[in-house]
Formats: sequence, structure tokens, C-alpha cells
Amino acid sequence: MVKSFIIRCATIMALVASPVTFADNSTVIRVGGFYANTDSTIDVNDPILGNDFTLDFEADLKLEESQFLPFFEFSHHFNDRHILYVDWKQLHRNALVQSVEKPFQFTWDETTYDIKSGVSLDTTLNIDIMRIGYGYDIWQGHNYDIGVSVGLHAMFIKTSFKGNIGICEIDTETRCPDTIEIPKVVDEKLTAPLPDIGVYGSYEFYPGFKLNAHAQYFYIKLDDLKGGLVDVRMGVEAAISENWHMTAAFNYYEVDVEYESTITSADIKIADYNIYYSFIGPMLSVSYQF
Repeated sequence: MVKSFIIRCATIMALVASPVTFADNSTVIRVGGFYANTDSTIDVNDPILGNDFTLDFEADLKLEESQFLPFFEFSHHFNDRHILYVDWKQLHRNALVQSVEKPFQFTWDETTYDIKSGVSLDTTLNIDIMRIGYGYDIWQGHNYDIGVSVGLHAMFIKTSFKGNIGICEIDTETRCPDTIEIPKVVDEKLTAPLPDIGVYGSYEFYPGFKLNAHAQYFYIKLDDLKGGLVDVRMGVEAAISENWHMTAAFNYYEVDVEYESTITSADIKIADYNIYYSFIGPMLSVSYQF
């Protein structure tokens, strides 16, 4: 499923990035970066007390809360009013804890894994967000345009633990009696492509200088997934040359996802994700238009 989705997205990216056949077309490739704040948790089981609790990736497993985040955008304007776009944001983090303070168990694919206190644990949590969409300019003037957009976005989440990890039966509620040490446990998830809607506009207030803004929103609640996306950006774009432009913007960006992955026979939720990913502040980017 993941591979087929990536192939489809890559095909669309190739179309977006290619200035083909349309009479009035232009393609913009933009790269930039900003700092993101992330709060990520996973619901696990306490093997000593026998109840579930929330394990914090940042506080308990020492993943960075704030990190520089690159982003990539491709947009293709054709037939005067139509736009196709693709953007990609990623946050990849890794941390090594020399001695785990809280012992915990988690269940993936009907297998329970046991991590004891005092062991060394290497944790990876990678989050990638891809959006593809279509925009239409409703109003156009000599130096402005305003439009609406519809699109799809998906989150790729990869979690892995590496260290002295025990493996036991799924119904174990205490320490695994006979653990088998394994070097690495990896879990990969993909949220289904989910829709978002938005508005955008630009205004050239001085030759070579534009005020750009957009806002996108999404919220959904399904059986095993609850989450939302808010993206509001306003900035000034300056022409460096005929093809190169630089943008300084203020961005409010937030993704909040709760993913319920496993329920044991005792109705204890184990290995549920809660990922809050946000950014409020300045961002810089450089774009090439052709």
C-alpha cells in the first residue's frame, strides 16, 4: 500500500514539475526550512503494575522537541487559472538512552515486546507529511489573484527501537518469562490519504514584490484515527532575478494525529500513537520559476 501510494505521488510530482503542453503555464520549485516543535507519545503497558500508561518520546526517550525542518514545494500553473501542487515536510529524529528509567511493554502485529529498566535503548521516530492538490483562481486582476484549493495529505510514521528487547506472548501482563533478545523492532504506518481544503491569494504591491498568503484546514474522526491539520502562511516574495525569488513568511502549521492501532483481549489499548507537530514562526525559502 505504501509503495503504490509513493509511486502515484511520484508520478504526480513529475507531472507538476514538468512545464508541458499548456498554453499559459509556469512551474515553481521551492525549497526552504523552519523549526518545528513536536510532542509525540505512545500508549504502552506497565509490566510491573499491570496497567497502561503514556510514554513520551521527548521526555522519556530523549528525542529532540525542536528541530530544523526542511520543506519542498512544487507547483504548476496552467491554462491561466489552474494550479497543481505537491509539498513534502519531514521530521526525522533519533536518540540513545543509556539507561531506561520506566520499564514498558508494547504490542505490534500481535507480538508483545518487553523493555526492562536500566537497559540501553536506541529510538527512532520519523514523520513525513506529503500533500498533493489542485487550485483554481476565482478572481484575477492586473496585480492580484485569489483562489481556492482542494487536496489530499498523508503521514508516513516510522518507529523503531533497538537494544535489549524481549519478546513474549501477546497476553502477557507481567515480565516476559522467557525473553528472546532481538536487535531491532520496526513499525511503519501510513495514514490514508485524507482531504484538505483551503484558500490562497497574492498581491503585487510593488514591481518585483508580492504579498502571498494561504490557509488550509482539515479535521476527521474515524474508528481508529482522529486528527487535524491547520496551515496558515503569509509572506513577502522578492524577485532576485527573472527566474529566482526569495520569500520571507510567517507560518502557523499544526498537525495533531491520534492513531489507535491495537486493542488487547482485555480491552487495554497498547501502542496507540498521539503525535502533535507544530510550528509558529518565521520561515525562509528560495524558489525557481520557469
